[in-house]
Amino acid sequence: MIQIEQTTYTTQDGNTVIILTPAGRLDITTAWQFRLKLQECISKLSCHIVVNLGQVNFIDSSGLTSLVAGMRDADKVKGSFRICNVHPEAKLVFEVTMMDTVFEIFETEDEALEGVPRSIAS
Repeated sequence: MIQIEQTTYTTQDGNTVIILTPAGRLDITTAWQFRLKLQECISKLSCHIVVNLGQVNFIDSSGLTSLVAGMRDADKVKGSFRICNVHPEAKLVFEVTMMDTVFEIFETEDEALEGVPRSIAS
């Protein structure tokens, strides 16, 4: 079981952004729960998602797959999918797999929330 904190942020132009902060390991035993949470948020609450990985100290290919699936779901509905505050131990996995070039990754949650979501700007 993975703990996932969920908060809502409203941008200056009125868009709702869901911030998900999972804690612990994002691996084969927990990735499916996280994937379901992403699907639920994107389909029912907002197409704009920020995933704060500051409390995830381990991520494997299953965890990365759940993030890719969430990004694709958000893209399908012209939303945005941003990752922030990647734990140093998890950051290595993003770099080795070159997923750091696939995702929009920000240092802080504030930076991820700043500005216009990508879909609205284009």
